[in-house]
Amino acid sequence: ALTTAVGRAVGLIPARHAIGSDLQQGLQRGSRRTVGGHETARASLVVAEVALALVLLVSSGLLLRSAQRLFAVAPGFDAAQLLTMQVETSGRRFVQDSMTHRFFAQLLDAVGNVPGVQKAALTSQLPLSGDADMYGVHLESNDNPDDDHSAFRYAVSPGYLETMGIPLLLGRGLGAGDVAGAPVAVLINESMAKRRLPGRDPIGQRLHMGPTDGPWYTVVGVVGDVKQVSLAVTAADALYITTGQWRFADHALSVVVRTQGDAAALAPAIRRAIWSVDKDQPIFRVATMENLLARSAAERSFALTLFVLFAIVALLLAAAGIYGVLAGSVAERTREIGVRSALGASRGDILGMVARQGMTLTALGAAIGIVGAMASGRVIDTMLFGISPLDPVTYAGVLVLLLGAAVAACVVPAWRATRVDPAITLRAE
Repeated sequence: ALTTAVGRAVGLIPARHAIGSDLQQGLQRGSRRTVGGHETARASLVVAEVALALVLLVSSGLLLRSAQRLFAVAPGFDAAQLLTMQVETSGRRFVQDSMTHRFFAQLLDAVGNVPGVQKAALTSQLPLSGDADMYGVHLESNDNPDDDHSAFRYAVSPGYLETMGIPLLLGRGLGAGDVAGAPVAVLINESMAKRRLPGRDPIGQRLHMGPTDGPWYTVVGVVGDVKQVSLAVTAADALYITTGQWRFADHALSVVVRTQGDAAALAPAIRRAIWSVDKDQPIFRVATMENLLARSAAERSFALTLFVLFAIVALLLAAAGIYGVLAGSVAERTREIGVRSALGASRGDILGMVARQGMTLTALGAAIGIVGAMASGRVIDTMLFGISPLDPVTYAGVLVLLLGAAVAACVVPAWRATRVDPAITLRAE
């Protein structure tokens, strides 16, 4: 409806001018006095088109460079050939934690025996999946309870680090001996070690996670940071503990499987393996880690796609506008161009005259567009990552692109102007 209304309005403007004009003005349409108002209106529209194109091109450029930097961020694990799915226990028999632990242990054995599975593990929450399971952490070495903080809690099976490709930086990982009844062993991530234990050896430090009435957890290793919330969010503190040593059994765990070939292709076989243990337990949120990585930046990718499409259309409209104005100007100034040629103006002079007109419009539109781009950059600032809204590389690249489009739009009208024959023009007059 809006497009139709705009089309009608734009069509009515010249129609009203045509109806309101008299015969004498029509006969004098070649004079500068008559066509000057039309040239001004057309030039103003072209300047506006160029300004809008520059705003959209800069926004697209900023989002594109931001997306490139975002996807270059290391998530902290190896997402290739990694399949995930969540299994939730339901039924009366799972009221007892021992039955829940037994089911997930049998499930893990069944999944590990599927042909094509290299490694398999369990975790209470997946990176970049929307999970946000956090608990308060109190370090024994910290006497001030006000300095306590929260950390992501990962209840995992032994082998989780190896399956996910999370590097072990210090100490040991979680093993088969870290079971209920044994001293509670935990891993912390690198950020937590640097922020909470600066200048100290984290191995052997003790802490509480959640209630402080239980046994102390002993740090046995430090692992690399993993992006849990988003690639754009700084890694938060994280703590890893085996499912058997956590204070209760998680009734929803995610299975992570490292495969030899296409991870998604193994999903049906892994489902059958899980249901061979218990066919009544639901399986959902099946996805590869590569898909989860892509989804984490979906909002930025969608905005980038829209801006790129709009920017391309705006650039084409701006180039068409410049071409139209120059083509119309050459047609209306045929007599003037013929006279200039007759008085000795070279083809280079004529070419420069027409090109200067087009480039002047481009420069005016670019100047206005730069101001608009600076304002729009602040609007999309929250969607940018690792790049300033005033990034000089983006602005320079867009100006070069816009200049190239303007030059291309000037070529044909300028070439036509140089082809005007002064003899024919003067005989017609």
